[in-house]
Amino acid sequence: MRGADRLFTIVQLLRGGRNVTARRLAERLEVSERTIYRDVDELTLCGVPIEGEPGRGYRLPATFEIPPLMFERHEIEALVVGVRFVEAWCGPGLAASARSALARIRGAVPADLLAPLDDARIYAPRFARGTAPSHFEIAREAIDARRRLAIAYATDDGTATARTIRPLGLYF
Repeated sequence: MRGADRLFTIVQLLRGGRNVTARRLAERLEVSERTIYRDVDELTLCGVPIEGEPGRGYRLPATFEIPPLMFERHEIEALVVGVRFVEAWCGPGLAASARSALARIRGAVPADLLAPLDDARIYAPRFARGTAPSHFEIAREAIDARRRLAIAYATDDGTATARTIRPLGLYF
């Protein structure tokens, strides 16, 4: 779990108003108690009002609220268009991740900003000729692993070609 995710999870676990010990947090997050102490210090320095009692644990005041994500209407539209692009061009794995991120945003934005999520009128249709989305996934994995990739393709005049490439990135 990334550090930022762990900090967010600690805040979520402390929001119930009950005391939670460092040991319990460490067990839940599969880290050391020392890591929890550092994380609590970091959250406190960031302004999160964590209250702690020796031997009893940590808690957040009942009045503590995490502010909602605040996006402008056009920012939400840009995110929706980005998800549509990923769905059309980037393969099933990344498409699922993009949809998941958008669902999280849907759950976090105020009701008056939900309309752009459903009403964005910019689309990303797929124009490729028969390119399987799995090709994207294979290329992405090769890039991440810094692995060479054997490819075969036909040129515009129909000449069959085979090459071994070292993909550095995917460009659209």
